[in-house]
Amino acid sequence: MPNDRKINSTAACISFMLEGCEMKKVRSNSRMYSRFFVLDPDMRFLRWEPSKKDSEKAKIEIKSVKEVRVGKKTPVLRSNGLSDQFPDECAFSILYGDNYESLDLVATSADVVNAWVMGLRYLVSYGKHTLEAPEAGHPSLRTSWISSVFDLADLEKAGRIPVSRAVQLIKALNPGMKASTIELKFKELQKASERPGGEVACDLFVEAYCELCTRPEIFFLMVQFSSNKEYLGLKDLMIFLEVEQGMEGVTEEMCLEIIGKYEPSKEGREKGYMAIDGFTRYLLSSDCSIFDPQHRKVCQDMAQPLSHYYISSAHSACLLEDNFWGSSDISGYVSALRTGCRSLELVVWDGPDGEPVVYAGRSTTSRVPFRTVVGVIDQYAFEASDYPLILCLAVRCSPPQQRLMAQYMKKSLGAKLYLDPPDPEEAYLPSPERLKNKILIKGKKLPPNCHDSEGDVTDEDESLELSRRLGEDDKEQPEGGGLRRLRLSRELSELVSLCQSVTFRDFEASRRGQCYWEVCSFSEVEAGRFANECPEELVGYNKRFLSRIYPSAIRIDASNMNPQDFWKCGCQMVAMNYQTPGLMMDLNAAWFRQNGGCGYVLRPSIMREEVSYFSANAKDSLPGVPAQLLHLKIISGQNLPKPKGSGAKGEVVEPYVCAEIHGIPADCAEHRTKTALQSGDNPVFDESLEFQINLPELAVLRFVVLDDDYIGDEFIAQYTIPFECLQTGYRHVPLQALTGEPLPNATLFVHVAITDRRGGGRGHKRGLSVRKGRRVREYTSTKATGIKAIDEVFRTATQPLREATDLRENVQNALVSFKELCGLTPAANMKQCILTVATWLLHSEGAPTVTLNLGEQYPAMEAQGPIPELLRKVLTAYETMIQTSRTLIESADAVYSKLIQAQQAGMDFHKELHRLEAKEGLKGRKLQKALESFAWNITVLKGQADLLKQAKAEALDNLWQIHNAGQSCGIGRNGSASPEPSRVRTPLEPIPETEGGSDVASC
Repeated sequence: MPNDRKINSTAACISFMLEGCEMKKVRSNSRMYSRFFVLDPDMRFLRWEPSKKDSEKAKIEIKSVKEVRVGKKTPVLRSNGLSDQFPDECAFSILYGDNYESLDLVATSADVVNAWVMGLRYLVSYGKHTLEAPEAGHPSLRTSWISSVFDLADLEKAGRIPVSRAVQLIKALNPGMKASTIELKFKELQKASERPGGEVACDLFVEAYCELCTRPEIFFLMVQFSSNKEYLGLKDLMIFLEVEQGMEGVTEEMCLEIIGKYEPSKEGREKGYMAIDGFTRYLLSSDCSIFDPQHRKVCQDMAQPLSHYYISSAHSACLLEDNFWGSSDISGYVSALRTGCRSLELVVWDGPDGEPVVYAGRSTTSRVPFRTVVGVIDQYAFEASDYPLILCLAVRCSPPQQRLMAQYMKKSLGAKLYLDPPDPEEAYLPSPERLKNKILIKGKKLPPNCHDSEGDVTDEDESLELSRRLGEDDKEQPEGGGLRRLRLSRELSELVSLCQSVTFRDFEASRRGQCYWEVCSFSEVEAGRFANECPEELVGYNKRFLSRIYPSAIRIDASNMNPQDFWKCGCQMVAMNYQTPGLMMDLNAAWFRQNGGCGYVLRPSIMREEVSYFSANAKDSLPGVPAQLLHLKIISGQNLPKPKGSGAKGEVVEPYVCAEIHGIPADCAEHRTKTALQSGDNPVFDESLEFQINLPELAVLRFVVLDDDYIGDEFIAQYTIPFECLQTGYRHVPLQALTGEPLPNATLFVHVAITDRRGGGRGHKRGLSVRKGRRVREYTSTKATGIKAIDEVFRTATQPLREATDLRENVQNALVSFKELCGLTPAANMKQCILTVATWLLHSEGAPTVTLNLGEQYPAMEAQGPIPELLRKVLTAYETMIQTSRTLIESADAVYSKLIQAQQAGMDFHKELHRLEAKEGLKGRKLQKALESFAWNITVLKGQADLLKQAKAEALDNLWQIHNAGQSCGIGRNGSASPEPSRVRTPLEPIPETEGGSDVASC
């Protein structure tokens, strides 16, 4: 298909099919033959030539077509011999005839596929009513609306308007489109119609609008769901929202509301129709955002101890530039607090006139009075978040000025200061909920036996490193490199309660003697060494204690460390240079958006539970944590700007998209699309990418758009989003500049599917990504601790663990088989499967009668009379899926109880563990191994029990979807009672992806 040919209507598709084109026909022996395919002028038959067959046999009657499938969705196209020879988007299949035979085709491009698929689907569903060309005679809903817009602009009622007005009109209706692009289109059309001049008539305006403002990828999408192929009716829109966008509880009223909000034509709004322009507006709107709206407000449990949260933390927030010559300014604190930062560092020095000052750079001309900083904090502390703010004091000033600091804080912050002494009876810090609207001071505290107005404390925190970096003369440094001493006033000491700064010695000393209200600070280098050498111990330490990580002293340019390196070990406060944009700040900013931007994010449960096994450096899936698959389709880009530093280039960019996953090392990955050559501002990529995510709760997805033909700067745009905030379905990604500001009207159009994922208002999408023949099923098992009594308890769980795996994987395999036979991907939901089967039956004359008996708890799919082979396989796969689901639902509770009993029996040994280890004589590495095995077993048992419980809920949900779809598509009977009560609606953890089990029959 020529690149400049716009397919923006079904008429254009059918016109293209009438001309015909060459495609490859794939046979069952995996051989491909080039053939010329064409639609007959009477639009009754699809023919191909040359062919060894009689010309009357080398054709398909349109009315015999049951379904048109896009991608490699039949056994012939899925065969190993062909699978890698052409991309998925270039393949499609036509299922036809009473025996559901398939004609499998490979086109030269996705555009050609889309034109044939759209045209064929139109003729199949609409063509039997009329075989006249679509749009013949009466104007379409869209054409009428565009004409009415023209009439309003035709102030003189002359039937013509100035080109400049026409340009402004189209630009107003499509923000982001360049005036030069619109002007060029008018010139082209005027030249083609031999009507040059400074004015345009209505027909030319309509033509220009349709060519400029129709995005083919959205038009093709609309046609897939449209009953008449020109607009979406209420039923069409409901199916799109439920099936593709994963929305639940969709009603006709909701759809009317969406149409009323986005459909531009009055006729469409009145009749409940949404044409291409309204559909495009809806997909671009915030109502269709890729960011799950549930996460725009606080949505996590805020009643856990403070140490169970990541806390948004700033380092040197007063600096405007680098750490060396950067000037200090109060606006840095304002900006950080307004973006939800909950931990600020204040480096306080002796100032002139006895007034303490705050600065972190070497510039002496921009030091900010401490009292001014405190006043700003008082004003903005709780503007963006009600949750506690932690002020980290790095005190470099003398006791007299420290007393002034204390007075200013008491006077300005008053009741906001949290001054209650910690309760020694407690074991953990209070929760963010309990500490709402409170300011905690992190700093040094005088020892209890010091009763003077001031005393000595050690000074080992980042303030000492800061002094060295700024070249301060450290005369008090003791010989031999011991810890420096600092004079501390009692008034300042008394303001420190829950965040007392102490020196970290080692993990064993912390286990034995550190109090829960004591906080250690680690340099980036020291924390990095722990994260690499003993990540399990660092995770264990952070379950109970707060840790603050500050940047290395060598980062004098104020560059940022990667916060993920420390989040993966549970470190709560990773201090970032907010003034320095780039990848690391993108990750930090995105991460803290997932809980309403409140500055606190709950850590994964596997990193919080008292007994759990987690290694941040795991190379594969984690025990008890379900791995998930992210299927991303990068479809197109809109209004992409030129890279900022590429002034020497022409107007055209040649973009490509990188999708990056940041998380634990096992999840970090990057895939890129091909480059869209000479594509202007609106490139089409149409490329599918896939990622396995082993710890979804810690993963972040980043889209980066880059220019492949750049001079100077290649960066075009980015957008970063936590994995947990992704909404599935067709979404536009709102692109941002390197500094994080939104780029007006610049977006990526993508499709997101997540398999083995539940909840959050999304569709329930599960399944395997691939099935590659017979596999040996892998069972999760417990590990020996070397302590006989404990090992005997865990051994009782061996059989229930196998049963739990079998129950889940049997259902999973049956689901995948059923979906494949329906011509759908594993990411499809059950409603899509039932609607697909119903569509086959509705498009057939004299079709076999297939009904769903909705009067039963487990609905049977029953056929009357002879049925073709494919449909028989579908019914068999459906029956297998229902039977395995029934076994799971009816057996899950008993197996779950056995797993939980074993887990609780194991936990009963937890407090006795050290005594039992000593009795068995375990020391050193053997002791460490026993502790790890014990934690592993507890994690595995709880994880597998939870997964089984979730699998049961998923199976019940599938039954609900079958019932719902059976009623809505008309193949259900005895369906008066809905199984709604059995549908579990509580938020659930995801189900893990597995690849075990014997291969089930596929079509």
